[in-house]
Amino acid sequence: MEVSRITDNYGETIVKALATDGGHLFIGRGGFSLHCEAGWLSGYDCEPVKAAAIAAGLPVIDSRMVDFGKVAELALRGPMIAVGKPADPPPRRALSYAPLAAVGEAYARAGAEVRNVPGRGGGEAVA
Repeated sequence: MEVSRITDNYGETIVKALATDGGHLFIGRGGFSLHCEAGWLSGYDCEPVKAAAIAAGLPVIDSRMVDFGKVAELALRGPMIAVGKPADPPPRRALSYAPLAAVGEAYARAGAEVRNVPGRGGGEAVA
């Protein structure tokens, strides 16, 4: 599927994600999740939607190349990204919400590709 078709299919959702505090595209071994407003859109055609999201300036976290154990540790013990809601105060653990930049930094330290995440930092994301 070509990128222009994906942009047509997901363009509206990418625009909503860009307008949502914490909106982002997360890609893992099971496909992608495009987070916006109070929900998300999932799929499996990762590369075209990733290219469209990066081109639009949407934050992207791609963890497919990271060791499975590291990803599991982050997903199970780390906080979730606060999308369209305020982050919880530190310390943050499982089932708490953290800013996108803090979670992006934790995934980057684990070896994930992290793109378009402004202010990446905040090592307190993972307790």
